[in-house]
Amino acid sequence: MKTAFLFPGQGSQYVGMAADLTSMDAARRILEAADVILGFPLTERMFGTGNTEVDEERLRQTDVTQPALFVHSMAVNAVLIERGVHPNVAAGHSLGEYSALTAAGALSFEDGLRTVRLRGELMAEAGTRRPGAMAAVLGADDHVVEAICTAASTATEVVQPANYNAPGQIVISGDGTAVARAMAIAPDHGVKKVVQLPVSGAFHSPLMEFARAGLAEALDRLSVKTPSCPVYLNVSAEPTTDPDQIRRALLDQLTAPVRWSQSLANMQRDGVIRYVEVGAGKVLAGLAKRTLGRDVETQTIGSADDLELVDTGF
Repeated sequence: MKTAFLFPGQGSQYVGMAADLTSMDAARRILEAADVILGFPLTERMFGTGNTEVDEERLRQTDVTQPALFVHSMAVNAVLIERGVHPNVAAGHSLGEYSALTAAGALSFEDGLRTVRLRGELMAEAGTRRPGAMAAVLGADDHVVEAICTAASTATEVVQPANYNAPGQIVISGDGTAVARAMAIAPDHGVKKVVQLPVSGAFHSPLMEFARAGLAEALDRLSVKTPSCPVYLNVSAEPTTDPDQIRRALLDQLTAPVRWSQSLANMQRDGVIRYVEVGAGKVLAGLAKRTLGRDVETQTIGSADDLELVDTGF
């Protein structure tokens, strides 16, 4: 049975994430190493202090959210590796692409974590320098959303698809005024519902251009090895094991759409039967069912309880 490991991106974080994994040696080593590598107690931000409002706000900060999600996925993956469980292919949603590449051995854990932290810092700064907006467009075909974005954009204000999450579920991103125009004209194009998202940064749009130079410099220095399995890239939705292609895709991903539904469809095309979400939340398992059909086999592995079932149920 051909299995894909899927790694979540921003939005799947929650206070208390990975806390129960400290009972497992392989996961605990990853969690402890993360604090040392970063030089601050990331795990405290993940586990929480008991002050819900403060904890949620701290974890919501992009430069914390991204390494937290990466570390959670890598802690789970470390236990899976210890038990001899490996995927045939891998993919990650946005930030999760770094997790997928690290799980597949293309990046070391330390390099992946440092790069993810820098990426989060750069994206947060880009959002401060040029604030934008994002909105979820529901119930419309891809080409309809693309036409709406084209109509709402001008020479100086842009909006574009940011995440092709599933058929009829696309996130758009760009300048606030352009996103507002897109939301206003969406009903005229038959869109059922548009929901503005509570973000300040316009991820996966040209508004992230500030982050490009800093990330490019880091990626130029980054050691990228041939992964142990094909990784489906966000920017192309196609699999690769080529280190140079991976490096280029990680940079392009900053300002290009995440072609997630297309990636899932291509995995199915290539014979993948089972889709396993590794890390926080259950978003990607849900998107797999929306994209490939309710009967498609999915599994979520993010907690100690989930991992205890792997020996008998994987």
